[in-house]
Amino acid sequence: MTVSSLLDGQGAEVLAKACASYQPGQELQLVEKLRRQYDAALVTAAVTQASLRHRAVAKFGDDAERMYFTPDGLEPATRSTVGTHRAQRIAAKLPGSTLVDLGCGIGGDLISAARAGLRVVGVERDPATAAAARANLTALGLPGEVVVGDAESVDVTPYDVVFADPARRADGRRVFDHNAYSPPWSFVTELLTRTACVKVAPGIPHDAVPDGVEAEWVSDAGEVKEAALWSGSLYGGSARRATLLPSGVGVSEAPEASTGPVAAYIYEPDGAVVRAGLVTAVAAAVDGWLLDPRIAYVTADALVPTPLASAYEVIEELPYKDKALRSWVRTQDIGTLEIKKRGVDLDPAQLRKKLAPKGSTAATLIVTRIGRDAVAYSCRRVP
Repeated sequence: MTVSSLLDGQGAEVLAKACASYQPGQELQLVEKLRRQYDAALVTAAVTQASLRHRAVAKFGDDAERMYFTPDGLEPATRSTVGTHRAQRIAAKLPGSTLVDLGCGIGGDLISAARAGLRVVGVERDPATAAAARANLTALGLPGEVVVGDAESVDVTPYDVVFADPARRADGRRVFDHNAYSPPWSFVTELLTRTACVKVAPGIPHDAVPDGVEAEWVSDAGEVKEAALWSGSLYGGSARRATLLPSGVGVSEAPEASTGPVAAYIYEPDGAVVRAGLVTAVAAAVDGWLLDPRIAYVTADALVPTPLASAYEVIEELPYKDKALRSWVRTQDIGTLEIKKRGVDLDPAQLRKKLAPKGSTAATLIVTRIGRDAVAYSCRRVP
């Protein structure tokens, strides 16, 4: 059974009942209950869809209750906050433009683009996934077209903007090498010779980005979600940019920064800032300096609120030795221990198990490297 079987008639009826009664972990019971009245294959499709909608709330919010998904289509779908940011950027540059989405999946980016006033066409090679994208536009009352086809065969010349989301999974596993994308990287770079936006993984190497193309790393609520490459009329004028959602704060310049000893506060840059190689922008924002030129920690004398980084008040420097750290945990009566690390071979979960915090207070331990030496700092996270 596919998404199409759930759009109307008895399929829509059983889907509504499955969604109304769905509880995580109770799928088998729900299937047994609904099979007393409906076809087994239809019930399985409906309960699967109810489960996917429940999972999709994290990405699509209230829209998830009306949307349709496939198991393979939900995982790579763009989170609505990120899709909205991207669509609004396109609409600000090229209002009312036509956009073709090559490899549109279940239509997450199509939805955002249509809501931003762009005229959209989605291309998806998998018929079941294309049906879900088409159903999602209809369910949300948005204009647009979805066709089944291969991205590499589409004539993109009639469109103002090309958006592409190359597949980054093979045999069910995530692909980290951009040269293993599908369509291939050569196809991506060819798209980027015109006005285009290509969604890529956050681990994209800086030297893989073509000249004249902007790479933008995006985080949402402090978690890096993805990167996008912007070209042609959408080029933002800088090689690299970090954008932090939901605030929308962006940074694209990396001024010079000095290095020096730890001060009263340590700042941990947002992951998008780190990925973009713009850590020194945090140093400039807080009038601080780097602990080590190769490590993404900034330190400063004063507490300066900035959306670019989280702040920690430094309580004391500690010897990076198990015995000394266990003593610190006991004497400080620590029970909740947050462990942050950069530049050291350390598994925070294993270290926490060794230190066995069982007290009543909370603390943060920052472990990093300065030069060749590992150092540790007892800190308090600043709200």
